Amino acid sequence: MIFDDIIDFAGALPPMRALIGLDLGEKTIGVAVTDNFLSVATPLETVRRRKFGLDAARLSEIIEGRNIGGLILGLPRNMDGSEGPRCQSTRAFARNFDRLHPTLPIGFWDERLSTVAAEKALLEADTTRKRRAEVIDHVAAGYILQGVLDRLRVLRAKGDNDDG
Repeated sequence: MIFDDIIDFAGALPPMRALIGLDLGEKTIGVAVTDNFLSVATPLETVRRRKFGLDAARLSEIIEGRNIGGLILGLPRNMDGSEGPRCQSTRAFARNFDRLHPTLPIGFWDERLSTVAAEKALLEADTTRKRRAEVIDHVAAGYILQGVLDRLRVLRAKGDNDDG
């Protein structure tokens, strides 16, 4: 189930299940996960891209091993908000992954500047250049996923305040 709207995505999520967030690059996939309460995103690992089947198999292992109830893909929009070839590639990945996990809600989150924010945080933490290169992708995935969690928190608070 692929959702373009985060509100529809939120409505499809099963209760008490974690989310997985992906930062899809040409050579790597940054992976982050949440806790079951959807309160915090944690960078997990960087998967070196090979073939879709191998990449999907590793991601499926994580999904099954961590009680994942939804998948967020960073959508690499252009700075003007338009979608280019990288967005098309991300959407194609979502369609292919949806065939393997048809009941898993899949959503998108605008990832503009997530890598810049991750780089800044790693620089502030005085991380070496070598270590930054090793972790930047999954730290960026954490930023993407935390953005979703923050939005879901606002949606839940708004829903709790509705008087019907």
